[in-house]
Amino acid sequence: MNSVFKALSHPARREIVAMLQQGPLTSGEIAAEFDMAWPSVTAHLAALKDAELVESERDGNVIRYRLNISAAEEALGFLLGLMQPAKRARPAAARRPSRRMKPV
Repeated sequence: MNSVFKALSHPARREIVAMLQQGPLTSGEIAAEFDMAWPSVTAHLAALKDAELVESERDGNVIRYRLNISAAEEALGFLLGLMQPAKRARPAAARRPSRRMKPV
């Protein structure tokens, strides 16, 4: 799961994930949306692929990328779990004082 959050830490990769929500895209279609060198786009796609957020499929000279919903759902489930109120033990100061007798 750490690789998912690391991959999503870069704004370009978050934008790629958002683009892929609309459906599969070729690497060329993705690269056309960014003002960066082709190797940079390729590196971002590789990071997303390593984190299993995207899957790729080669068709001749074209590589088509699509969002891996299960990895995204797992990350979302984790984040939603953080939003749930946690059951915590009461702090020691808030506990009822001991009724044991103190030695005289």
